[in-house]
Order: sequence, then C-alpha cells, then structure tokens
Amino acid sequence: MKALLLLPLLAALGFATQAPARDGLLEPKLHIAAGGKTPRVALTFDACMGLADQRILSVLIDNHIPATIFITARWLKRNAETFAIFRAHPDLFELENHGAMHVPAIDRSVPVYGIASAGSAEAVEAEVSGGANALVADGAPRPHWFRGATAKYTASSIAQIRALGFDVAGYSLNGDDGSLLGARAATRRIASAHDGDVIISHINQPTHAAGEGVAAGILALKAKGFTFVRLDAVSENGSNATVN
Repeated sequence: MKALLLLPLLAALGFATQAPARDGLLEPKLHIAAGGKTPRVALTFDACMGLADQRILSVLIDNHIPATIFITARWLKRNAETFAIFRAHPDLFELENHGAMHVPAIDRSVPVYGIASAGSAEAVEAEVSGGANALVADGAPRPHWFRGATAKYTASSIAQIRALGFDVAGYSLNGDDGSLLGARAATRRIASAHDGDVIISHINQPTHAAGEGVAAGILALKAKGFTFVRLDAVSENGSNATVN
C-alpha cells in the first residue's frame, strides 16, 4: 500500500516510476547514458555466495573490460584471493555493496524466489550496513551503490537505503536469470544488449553453464563495437527514486 501511495508523489517530483508487481514489490530499472555512434553498456555482476567464476573474470581482465561487482560479506569470507585480484585492478573493477548475508532488503516478510526477506527496517539496515562495512574492513573504498538480493524492494525500503547513503542499482537487461540460463541462452541474451543497457549477471557460480555464455556474450558485444563502462563512469537514469 505504501508503494502505491508513493508513486504519484515520485512522479510529481520528476522521478521515473515503475508500478509494483502483484506482490507489492518493485524491481527498479537502471540505464546509463547512451554512447550514440559508439554504443556502450555497463556490466554489473553479483557475487552472492559460493566461489568465483574464473571464466568471466579472465575475459574481463584479458580484454581490459571494466565492470561493477556487487559483493556480499558472505562471499568475501570465502574469496579473499579473488577479492585481491579485484583490488589489484582498480582501473577495471568498481566494488559495490550486495549486502551482508544475501537477504532481500525488503522491510516486510515476503519470500522472493524462495528466499526469506529481511522483514523489518532494522533487518534491512543490518543487511545494507553489514555489506558496506565488510567491504571497507577488507580494504575497498566505501561503496556508493547497493543492490539487494533478488533486486526487489518496497518503496519504503528504497527510501531507507537511500537515507543510509546508497543509490540502489537496478538494471535493464538480465544476462543470466540468476545464473540459471544455459550457455547459449546467456550468450544470446547478453549479445542482444542495446546502447545504454545495464546488464546484471553473476560471477559466483563457476560450475553453472551460464558463466560460459556470459563470457561469450561479452566478447560478442565487444566484436560488435560496444564499449564497457562502470556505474561510476557515466550518468544514469533509474526508476523508483533509486538514484539522484
């Protein structure tokens, strides 16, 4: 109900809005400024839990392709070596906040894809602040962006996250469906990107076929003449008052 009441106000203030789904949750969109004659996309990767997909990481490093990596405190505990690689390439990797324990940053109790949400404002704050603090404690710059598990929120949880000092990173193209796509499908999905897309994929599932497709899709975009930018490099446009 709160989300429905906030939408007219946000529209009046000039923010792009998106109607909530039937469960009352929002899945914000995010685009970057288009490149025009030289099309560009922003690659964003979630590191939720598990390990690191070296197939994707090697393509990014070998081809000098920048990306924004959303990292949980949970993933950090098992992947110090890969985190050190990220930090050794500050020209390539922007390290951002994916939360403490990969709990959806939703301030009411509702399961999303079978994952229990935070369920209260206090739990949302613990998830958001815990992720940011873990990154800083391990030597990363303080993050500017937050993306919650499942990338779904209520309007009130978006407002809370913004009040904690973070813009909320939506996306415009889902590259791997939570790393559940087959390799060919992921390749096609990413290769179909348009100028200004923000692509979400996962870099924490090295045993999934999707990672092979994500790597191939990135190379397909490069072959088409696309350039790649991080979220901190260009202006962006986000729905649901997720960015300034």
